Amino acid sequence: MTTKEGIFARIEASEAGIVELETLLTGIPAFAPESGGSGELAKCEALEKWLRAHGIKQLERYDSPDPRVPSGKRPNLVATIEGRKADQRLWIMSHTDVVPEGDRSMWRGDPFKVVYEDGKLIGRGVEDNQQGLVASVFAALALLGEGELPAHTVKLLFVADEEVGSAHGIQFLIDSHPGLFRPDDLFVVPDGGVADGSEIEVAEKNICWLRIVTKGKQTHAAMPDKGANAFVAASDLAVRIHGLEKAVFTARDRLFDPDRSTINPTKKEANVPNVNTIPGDDAFCVDLRLLPQYPIDLALSEISKLMRELEPKYGVTMAYEVIQRNESKATAADAPVVLTLAAAIKEVYGVDAHAIGIGGGTVAAYLRKAGYDAVVWARMEETAHQPNESALMANIMGDAKVFASLMLRA
Repeated sequence: MTTKEGIFARIEASEAGIVELETLLTGIPAFAPESGGSGELAKCEALEKWLRAHGIKQLERYDSPDPRVPSGKRPNLVATIEGRKADQRLWIMSHTDVVPEGDRSMWRGDPFKVVYEDGKLIGRGVEDNQQGLVASVFAALALLGEGELPAHTVKLLFVADEEVGSAHGIQFLIDSHPGLFRPDDLFVVPDGGVADGSEIEVAEKNICWLRIVTKGKQTHAAMPDKGANAFVAASDLAVRIHGLEKAVFTARDRLFDPDRSTINPTKKEANVPNVNTIPGDDAFCVDLRLLPQYPIDLALSEISKLMRELEPKYGVTMAYEVIQRNESKATAADAPVVLTLAAAIKEVYGVDAHAIGIGGGTVAAYLRKAGYDAVVWARMEETAHQPNESALMANIMGDAKVFASLMLRA
């Protein structure tokens, strides 16, 4: 039996341990304070204790101060497995926080007690993001069990606060611990993927959410000339903003689906409560998802031009508020982390993985924005945030083998 065969055999023999760790982690709900929770500390401490007991002892904590939680801190944990070389380290990053369970009546049992049957684990967090977390841990344990050093040093990173913005997770680490990461390091984020494992996410659209407020003059609907209809002006603006997709942001990129920038008016806020009043105030929201070559500031400039054109036409004033914005660079489709990961996926799952871009946002965007090559990958059933969230044992073991192969190749 070769070393790799021994490592894979250890992973295949880890079913009981995988259920044990998934059960431990699921049993300690880790909600952000925005979701009424007390953070990730108890879960992180339990994970740290478990790792030490199973032979992963080189552990470091990076706690982000947060007075909103009882402990006053949001923990980020790094487990290091020394490799034959210390250059170009491999990071596998998962998150310890989860979303609340939602309507409990839609669950078949207690969301925080794992049910394991027919090769499937059910419970809040078992897939998002404990599948990736557990797979990375058991990949490392399999190498240690065989007495095999990774090709390069491996860093397992367990971050806080991913579900509500990452301010106390990866953003905190990048901003407050600039020496933690190196330019040549490789990053895999096992927090998204498709059922056959064939997609490696390397890029995200630039995302910006706006709330646009129009102020006119309220009047009786029978005497519209005495007022300035904020709703009509805002409606005209909404149509013109949507039209920027075809007028300005016209590029196409087959990496993404859809392959274009999308600019959509979405939420419409209530204005007047009755039919026979011209509204003097109106507000609506816009969701912008731009191809990476288009900076968000360009879109904001174009929208400002439209507002300045429409203000004198309707006798109103218009202003926007940025609710959220995030820009990131793309990881090249032929970057070392992509090619090495694709080779490991081919070896384990027998599929030819390809690079894709997505319209949504992931924690990898912060790494890319900071100049690091990061990819998002896992083989998932995509049950995150749903009632009866589940993870297949075959996916956890298979992904662990991919990570083990990656550790040997990196």
